[in-house]
Amino acid sequence: MNREGQGTILVAPHHFPDLEREHALAKELDYELVAASDVDEFREGLANAEIVMITPYAKLTASDFPAMRQCKAVIRYGIGYDNIDVDAASAASIPVSIVPGTASEEVASHAFSMGLALARRLPAGDAAIRDFAWGGIIGYDTPVLSQLEVGVVGLGRIGQHVARMYAAVGAQVRAYDPFVTESEFDLGELDDILENSDVVSLHLPLTDDTWNLISGSVLERMRRGAVIVNVSRGGLVDEAALAEALTSGHIAGAGIDTFAQEPLDAEHPLRKAPNTILTPHIAWRSNRSTGALQEGAVDRVRRALTGLPLIDVVN
Repeated sequence: MNREGQGTILVAPHHFPDLEREHALAKELDYELVAASDVDEFREGLANAEIVMITPYAKLTASDFPAMRQCKAVIRYGIGYDNIDVDAASAASIPVSIVPGTASEEVASHAFSMGLALARRLPAGDAAIRDFAWGGIIGYDTPVLSQLEVGVVGLGRIGQHVARMYAAVGAQVRAYDPFVTESEFDLGELDDILENSDVVSLHLPLTDDTWNLISGSVLERMRRGAVIVNVSRGGLVDEAALAEALTSGHIAGAGIDTFAQEPLDAEHPLRKAPNTILTPHIAWRSNRSTGALQEGAVDRVRRALTGLPLIDVVN
């Protein structure tokens, strides 16, 4: 229990190795740090929290904000904030700050690695060996690297990294971003890039406009033998439709690090779909990114509690 009058910093359920940075800040500023063990405990702590530090493993909905009368700021570990009702936060006069740029290289290299592995049909070859089969027809439809056509959808920090990585190994790169009119890469229309690429790499936020951007009808129009990589936000891809397209063989592979619902349900159709690389939302991790992310979040908490200007505010 916190001392009478002592403020509370609430941390959502997390998978960090430790919260040493957060505890040190709380001690320095005479706050109590409350690390919620699950979403129920997190929700119970909202009413008393002056700062809410939220991870991808919890949500802040419109119904939560009326109870957050003590809250001075919501700090989101990372760049994506689709698990926060930002309009409701604005209505409650609570700023929402994100921590961008701490793992751009990590996420880009994850996407690039997935795309190349899938284009070279590595999961299919691995599965053949494990099923006591052999090469069969695996790989006959794979473009040579210098002719590999890559479509990068979204040219933010990570998308630009990915595009440069593919260009550096000789692939033919085109990109789409509704907010970019000039680029070092060839720009194309969204439908053209989705329908005429060997690798489609998604690097977009999740919004009403991008929800199920890769729908069943889009999958049907995509090039036969194409592969899809999503390390951005769950919900960009209709996952059930993707599983069907993988099973039919129209889509040759998928690399997915973010899912519409996490953790992945035991009966999720992608678990049984062939030619996939599925990773548990770890594209951002490395031996340096976790510390950088936590330091960035702690810096924003410090700002919010000491009267300094809050940065990277999204509302």
